[in-house]
Formats: sequence, structure tokens, C-alpha cells
Amino acid sequence: MKVTVVGTGYVGLVTGTCFAEVGNDVTCIDIDAAKVERMRRGEVPIYEPGLAEMMQRNLGDGRLHFTTDLAEGVASAEAIFLALPTPPNEDGSADLSYVLGVADQLGPLLKDYVVILNKSTVPVGTAEKVYAAIAKNTKSKFDVASNPEFLREGCAVKDFMEPDRVVVGVSSDAARELLERLYEPFTRQGAPLLIMDERSAEITKYAANSFLATKISFMNEIANLCNLLGANVDSVRIGIGSDDRIGSRFLFPGIGYGGSCFPKDVQALQQTSKETGYDFRIIDALIDVNERQKHILTERLKNHYKGQLSGKHFALWGLAYKPDTDDIREAPSLYLIEDLLAAGATVTAYDPEAMDNVRRRFEGKAGLEFVDNEYDALEGADALLIATEWSLFREPDFDKIKSLLKAPAIFDGRNIYELKDMESHGFHYESIGRSTVTPKN
Repeated sequence: MKVTVVGTGYVGLVTGTCFAEVGNDVTCIDIDAAKVERMRRGEVPIYEPGLAEMMQRNLGDGRLHFTTDLAEGVASAEAIFLALPTPPNEDGSADLSYVLGVADQLGPLLKDYVVILNKSTVPVGTAEKVYAAIAKNTKSKFDVASNPEFLREGCAVKDFMEPDRVVVGVSSDAARELLERLYEPFTRQGAPLLIMDERSAEITKYAANSFLATKISFMNEIANLCNLLGANVDSVRIGIGSDDRIGSRFLFPGIGYGGSCFPKDVQALQQTSKETGYDFRIIDALIDVNERQKHILTERLKNHYKGQLSGKHFALWGLAYKPDTDDIREAPSLYLIEDLLAAGATVTAYDPEAMDNVRRRFEGKAGLEFVDNEYDALEGADALLIATEWSLFREPDFDKIKSLLKAPAIFDGRNIYELKDMESHGFHYESIGRSTVTPKN
């Protein structure tokens, strides 16, 4: 099948590459000429495990193409995916200017029947807006469908190739038949293709992400309560996660959720609710809890150092909002860095993939340095802070950590170490929802 993907961001590039992997002839379009040229050479602009190898293979086999020319890219296409940015406006609503801008351009280019699919996360009613924008400029037959993505950064290729479900919002039989054929290679192992109306598909994406974000924030609140009560959140997490009505995923407490999806989608659902006049109080509370949680490690540090952070120097392990990605959008580490620099402290940071992105984010900002090795960050630091649970941080040389720090102190925002191990190694160790470990004299 001839497939076109407009937009080569995280979702677009994974979508196009995976469709090519199952034999489709895929053209990906982007307005950034330099980026397109790099991708033509097989260079992947984002870090995502397995994506580079798959992209290079399909480029070499002639199934994957990149262009800046919209007319060239949509010629002969049977399905056109819009995988364009929908950043939040100041009021939290989704900015549809990129999606509708391309829709305006598509109309005159359509010659034969085609299905246009919103792959971007968009508010309810966007499919109708896209249809109207295209229809005013063409007499060709077409359909607009909603096809939200459910990709997790760090395992997006696997999620696309082996989905737990595919959601499609569509009205016409012709569009339905085309999409059943297009997704058959991904659903043949039993994953359901869930066909519904466009509006239901659009809100399904927001509902899914907001519910998962709610689980995270609920567990963070339980963790904070555990700290006050002397309980252990790890035991609580296992206790409630064993209930199959709840499930064990997204119950790990930490320093807040971030990334490209949860913050934006929760805000967009909040704004949609306001526009309809509905008081969605759980969403309001969810946002408040997450904002507070981003600063909880700073509060722990202030308490430990009796409010005197000025002049302190901290090592920071982890910058990406989650492991196995270089994405720093709404990463809790950014809030931690800003808090510490504002308090007069300095920070030396290490992350396996995200340092360049953070370096650009804080360009010219005094007090923040980066190193090429996690242990180099520790030299002369008052304490080690952990903001991302990369696997290489899980089994470090604790004796080496102690020898490099000014004092044996770790503030762990991701609970990656066992309390008994911290006690046996003689660390002052603070985590989320668990008791503080204090070195024995």
C-alpha cells in the first residue's frame, strides 16, 4: 500500500518506519530540509531503541522515502497520516495550527480517493475540522479518520509492531476496509482493531493518558503519606498492584511525570472540560499534585541542609524524563535544576542520551556543568541526586560513590536502591515514600 506520513517527529518517524517494515511503500514529509537530508542518509534525529536499524534497513530496500515536497509525497497515496505537533497554548488547549495548515494545503493535491488519518493527539471534533479544511479546496472523494497513537518512548517500535490494540475512529465503509487491510499485519496475532466514531477515538487517547497519569499521581500522594506515617510505599505498591482490578503498572512513585504526552494531554482534557462547562475536579487535582511532586526532592534537600542550599554542589544522575529516550519535555530533572540554581547551588549532571538537549535548554546558565561519565559527576559533590532510573545507575560501585562525594548522601527520586543496601554501605539515603536511612556512627 502507498502510505504517506506528514511530520517526522517522534510519532511520525516511528509510524512511517514501521509501516515500511511490513512491506508498504512509505513516504515521510517534513519541512526541515536539513533534517530530511540527514534521514535520507540513515541518520535518526531522535534516540529510540531499534529505530535506527529498522529505518536504515527500509531505506536500503527502497520502501522508505523522505521529502520536503508535500505534492510529491502525497501523490498516489492511499492513506495519509498527519503526525504533526499539537503543542499546548497558554490556556492548555491544543494548538491545531500545524494540523489545519497542512489540511488546507492537501485539498488541491488530492486526485483519487484517499483516507487522511489524524495520528496526532487532537481535541474532540478535530476530524470534522480537518475534513472541512480539505473539502473547501477539492472535489475529490476522501475520508478523514482518527487513529490515535499509544506509543511509549523507549519501546515505541515494539509497541507499534506488537500493539495491545489499534483504535480507529471512522464513519465510512470504504475507509474502514482500507484501514483493516493496512493494520492487518499488526493485528493478526490477536490485538483488536477497535472501530468507533471519530469523536470517541479522539477522546480515548486523552482518557487513556489522563488515567495513567492519575495512577502515577495517586501513588505519589500515597508515597508522601507513607513518609509521614513511617510506612513503606514499596509494600503498599505491591499490595494494591496485586489486585487485578488495579494492576501493577504506573504505580511507581517518584518526582512527577513528564514527557511529550501526559502533561500536554492532561492539560488539553482539562481545557476541553472547561470549554464544555464541566467541572472535571479529578483532572484539576491531578495537575496540582504533579506540579507539587516535581519539587519534592528540592524540599527534601532544603530540610536536610536546614534551608541552606547556597554554595552546595550536587551531582545529578539522569536528565531524560524516562530511561531509554533523549526526550526532556517536562522532565522533572529540569525543575530540580532550576530550583537548585535559583537557591544558589551548583550542579554537575550526567545522562546517557539527553545531555545535549539539556545543554541547549540551559545554554549560558551559570552553575550547571555536564560530564561524560556518571562517576565524574560525583567529584566533590555534597550529595548525589537521581532523577531518571537508567539501568546503568542500578548497580553502581557504591564504594567509589562514597570516595568521590564530600559526604555519603543520596537523594533518590526514583527509588532505585534497596534500603538495606544503603544502610550496609553507610549512606544517608532519602527516597520517595520510604523511611530515611541514616548512617550508623
